[in-house]
Amino acid sequence: MPNIKSAIKRVKTNEAKNAQNATVKSSMRTAVKKAEAAAQNNDDNAKALVSEAVKHLDKAAQKGLIHKNAADRSKSRLMKKVN
Repeated sequence: MPNIKSAIKRVKTNEAKNAQNATVKSSMRTAVKKAEAAAQNNDDNAKALVSEAVKHLDKAAQKGLIHKNAADRSKSRLMKKVN
């Protein structure tokens, strides 16, 4: 544990941001997996799940959790599976 006041604060804020980032990334992965499963099973709500996954991917890319091109590539692959 650091002794300097600003370093202590930095550790606390980093822990909070790491927890938030993990939550966003986890929900993104879950949405993508649900959309892929729906596309594979030809479900009726596959398009809705894909749009939800696209929203999560865009949010993660916006926050810098994944690269923008990686998000675009994932969205493209999802769209191909549904169509």
